[in-house]
Amino acid sequence: MEYQLDLQPVYTHHDLIIEMGRVEMAMERLQARSEQEKRTLRPRLESRLRQLRNALAALPA
Repeated sequence: MEYQLDLQPVYTHHDLIIEMGRVEMAMERLQARSEQEKRTLRPRLESRLRQLRNALAALPA
C-alpha cells in the first residue's frame, strides 16, 4: 500500500503567514522614516498586506 501526503497547502499557508509578518514589521518601522517616505511606502505595504490576506483566505481549509 502506497500513501502520499500532500503538504503543499501547509507550506503555502506558512509562507503567507511569514510574509504577512514581514510586511507588518515593515509598517511598524515606518515611524522612523520621513513623511515623504511614509506617504510613498504605506500604500504599497497596505496593498501587499491585502493581497496576502486574500491569498490566505483563498486557500482550502
